[in-house]
Amino acid sequence: MTEGRTSDLQITPIPAFSDNYIWLLRQPGQRQAAVVDPGEAEPVRAALDQAGIALSAILITHHHPDHTGGVAELIGAFPDAAVIAPHDRRIRGVTQAVAEADQITLPGLGLSFEVLEIPGHTATHIAYLGDGALFCGDTLFMAGCGRVFDGSAEQLGASLLRIAALPPETLCYCAHEYTLVNLGFAAWVEPDNERRQARLAEAERLRAAGRPTVPAPLALELATNPFLRTREPAVVAAAEGFAGHRLRDEIEVFAALRRWKDTEYD
Repeated sequence: MTEGRTSDLQITPIPAFSDNYIWLLRQPGQRQAAVVDPGEAEPVRAALDQAGIALSAILITHHHPDHTGGVAELIGAFPDAAVIAPHDRRIRGVTQAVAEADQITLPGLGLSFEVLEIPGHTATHIAYLGDGALFCGDTLFMAGCGRVFDGSAEQLGASLLRIAALPPETLCYCAHEYTLVNLGFAAWVEPDNERRQARLAEAERLRAAGRPTVPAPLALELATNPFLRTREPAVVAAAEGFAGHRLRDEIEVFAALRRWKDTEYD
């Protein structure tokens, strides 16, 4: 059992595209499983076939195709599977649309999750919180965060502050392997952060071994992710140096960091 868990839930990454993770959730001995953000169907079906299990639920965090592109094919193969997603007409095949504070129980797994609305990357982005795990889609990345698409920087900054207030032992499961790149930007913001330096060495070791850097405990994000460290004097100073003026609050610091990364790093 992983630290922060209250059950024997097994969470396995299914690599997709060049850097996506589809998360497979199952309980030992059970014949059903759930997946989070299946942008492709083929790798999910291969993982299910290999384990000899069926799909009972699909959880969607937001509408982007690399998170929803496999839904139709998976429903075709598993027509009884629940499709749980935010209220968003752009997401097809939904059987249960959910919103802030809704509680969902995954069929065949007996696990419950709370829905958190965390807009910004998209206007309708949600996360699923339960069993010591947070499935945060593209809002929070390891050592970084998502870009702003049809949400706003103010929304995304507020969503990250909300995530930062969760229990520090929460394991964060994002949907992309961006950790090394994000730690590079974090070095621009906090070059003297020793925890960041140690994390970079560990992330390089994991990737060299072909292993994911996801998940990470929220405590590690709070120590190394500049987008969650918008109260830290060094981060504030770096953001103000980029902006060229004083910043009034954490949301303005976040917005400056996001613009900095968008315009000069990515």
